[in-house]
Amino acid sequence: MNITLLPIGVSELQALANSRTPDTVCRRSLEGALPPDFVARRALEHMTDGTPAGWCSTYYVVRNRDQAVVGSCGFKGPPKNGSVEIGYGVAPDSRNEGIATEAVRALLGLAFESGQVQAVLAQVSPANLSSTRVVLKLAFERAGERVDDDGELLVQWVAAAPAPRRWSN
Repeated sequence: MNITLLPIGVSELQALANSRTPDTVCRRSLEGALPPDFVARRALEHMTDGTPAGWCSTYYVVRNRDQAVVGSCGFKGPPKNGSVEIGYGVAPDSRNEGIATEAVRALLGLAFESGQVQAVLAQVSPANLSSTRVVLKLAFERAGERVDDDGELLVQWVAAAPAPRRWSN
């Protein structure tokens, strides 16, 4: 694996929510790698409501070879009815390197290994061809379309948990 997911702490989320770069990553994050302020605010709101941090905090996507923060990803809230939604982004200078694919693959692993999730949802703008390629590479299936609160058309993609292995004698 070329990346590591590093959980973003509460104090860092507070800085991000206030449109500030946390001191812990200011010298090692690429332009456009950090989550937007609304993502940090959403995570803090969920935490205040008692949602476990793993289901609402965001992760830095750290490139192993130089420890640069090249993106962020995470769950948008706790699982509901066995399903959880993810979000992810990669700095423009690090796109087309497979980083988003590795980050989403890691989120899939966390979700399915939890035992609480049977399906992972990603909503992608049809104009975002890079994100569409990511979900296709990871065997997400198209599950419809919706228009979000901002009037943007989004394609819904779903990845199902792998079937349990059966051992034969």
